[in-house]
Amino acid sequence: MSMRRVAQELDTGPASLYAHVSSKEELLELVYDRVLGEIRLPEPDPARWKEQLRAYALEMHLVLGSHRDVARAALATIPTGANSVRAGEFVYRLLLEAGMAPREASLAMDRLILYVIGDAYEGSLHHGRMRAAGIDDPGEYFENFVGQIAAYYRALPRDRFPYLTKHIDDLIADDGEQRFYYGLDLFLDGLEARLSKP
Repeated sequence: MSMRRVAQELDTGPASLYAHVSSKEELLELVYDRVLGEIRLPEPDPARWKEQLRAYALEMHLVLGSHRDVARAALATIPTGANSVRAGEFVYRLLLEAGMAPREASLAMDRLILYVIGDAYEGSLHHGRMRAAGIDDPGEYFENFVGQIAAYYRALPRDRFPYLTKHIDDLIADDGEQRFYYGLDLFLDGLEARLSKP
């Protein structure tokens, strides 16, 4: 996205956009916050904190994934938009009411959101490469991508990398969605273990 392209879509000049936003970065932050407004948030239920946090992360991942490159706008920014703050309040409240200490809840919220955004951003990079390669079928693209990884590992010297070369099929077995679910469950199980400590 460029300010010039946005101006063309609005049938105006780039200079007129600066009457509304100070920079492209500010516009991206506004777009990102608007997208976060699509995330549905239930009333927090501390008894179901893990289930609700998982549902929130899945919903956020789905919303960001449906808007391709918008996850990039969330990286290294301060979440000050109304929808960013609304989502942050939901997650933080849920963790606090589940019994987590405020400082640890802050760290957990930060890491969870970064995990979701990072995965969504990586997905947008793959879609960009897919478009650049002129491939319409995501299955074809990922089969080719994983095939390149497998070929690289198969070419490694077995005496120096015995574990990687022996377990190539396991290394490439799961798709991006399965890997996201695994990481999310790993994260949530870790939070649960911390909450159950005396």
